[in-house]
Amino acid sequence: MSPGDVVRSYLAAFASGDADLIASHVADDFENDHASALGESSTGRTEYIGRLPGFLESLPGLRYDVERLIVEADQVAVAYRLVAMSDKHPVDLRGAMLLDVDDGLIVRRTDYWDSLTVLRQTGKA
Repeated sequence: MSPGDVVRSYLAAFASGDADLIASHVADDFENDHASALGESSTGRTEYIGRLPGFLESLPGLRYDVERLIVEADQVAVAYRLVAMSDKHPVDLRGAMLLDVDDGLIVRRTDYWDSLTVLRQTGKA
């Protein structure tokens, strides 16, 4: 798969709710960097897969809609819309990710999204 196809498959996997399927797209030394104040970064596939079930449970119906995807060699930039529910509140959040792909696996993901938007949409701000 091309780097763009890997990223599309990775983001589509979130709609399945299957942590193993999602994590199958990342390398053992995966760096998951969240630039948002509410995000929690992690290092390594093992730590990432350990956090995924709680993340998925907190956002039922989670899906990423790709708005734009730009590929340059093994680097992918994606503008997305995250749609889910959180505490019975609909969440509709636009964000962007920068992802590095090596040998068919994502080795680094930096995710940019607005924490205040999430807090407002969930009635916490």
